Amino acid sequence: MIKSNYIKTLLAKAKQQMKTIVLPEGEDERVLEAAHLISEEGAARLIVLGNEADLENHFKTKGWRTDGITFINPPTSSHLEEYTELLYNLRKEKGLSHEDAAKLALNHNYFGTLMIKSGHADGMVSGANHSTADTVRPALQIIKSAKKGRSVSSFFIMLCQDEPYIFTDCGVVINPSEQELADIALDAAETAIQFDIQPNVAMLSFSTKGSAKGEMVDKVVRATELARTALQTEEYKNLGIQIDGELQADAALNAAVAAKKAPGSSVGGKARVLVFPNLEAGNICYKLLQRLGGCEAYGPILQGLNAPVNDLSRGCFAEDIVGAVAITCIQAAK
Repeated sequence: MIKSNYIKTLLAKAKQQMKTIVLPEGEDERVLEAAHLISEEGAARLIVLGNEADLENHFKTKGWRTDGITFINPPTSSHLEEYTELLYNLRKEKGLSHEDAAKLALNHNYFGTLMIKSGHADGMVSGANHSTADTVRPALQIIKSAKKGRSVSSFFIMLCQDEPYIFTDCGVVINPSEQELADIALDAAETAIQFDIQPNVAMLSFSTKGSAKGEMVDKVVRATELARTALQTEEYKNLGIQIDGELQADAALNAAVAAKKAPGSSVGGKARVLVFPNLEAGNICYKLLQRLGGCEAYGPILQGLNAPVNDLSRGCFAEDIVGAVAITCIQAAK
């Protein structure tokens, strides 16, 4: 049962696109329950990786239908040789041998990513049983960045009382440079637009408009300047994006505080996209809100790839996976 109205909205949007999404962790009960829920909603075509007979028997035992779901066991797939050759050709200049490519292609995360690269799927959601690195590494090696010279980053859709916010980067870039931070802000603004969230972007710090000094503050100030300069280019100038910083979280989110600390700010008090100065701050913040504040966290979702490959928290629930699949479908339709 999907409780969040916002996720229901995303599922309805995904249903209009009917993308094919790979779930490589067919050994996990949460993943299988999520596949069942998505099948019931008719929101996507799914490919679940694992032993076909075991998966079919599991669904039959549960009384679940398999409409829109395909089970594939990588070792017996008719495409395994094709995927091996593809991986070898993509990575041989990096020293990957044909033998190692054959072994890697059997890894479910690599197999799923190769399905996307081959056009046999539109996106992938993994991470219920794997680290972020295990999910992201194949994507970076095979799918690669959509914009040359720009880092791939991540975001969370945080639902606080069913109101959506974008938090970035909480999962990939550990200590972004000022240019990387600016790029993350711009990518997150476009992400917000894609998910019908107002692209009011706050560059967060422990300082608001010079209230504190130091190298960490200076980085956020310079990143804000770089991002705002980019907003004047043809790529961004007509998108309605607002970016301001440096702002403390209270000034970014509370109008009364913003009036005192950042009068005249275009973002203060109404930010919906929160850009953290480093992964440490972002990761701690989202987990605190999730565990103590009752917010729902969907992600980390990757932004900046040529095709969507998205991660899950290993502590996720089936509904979290459903939300991540809906998000991936919408990204794939971009």
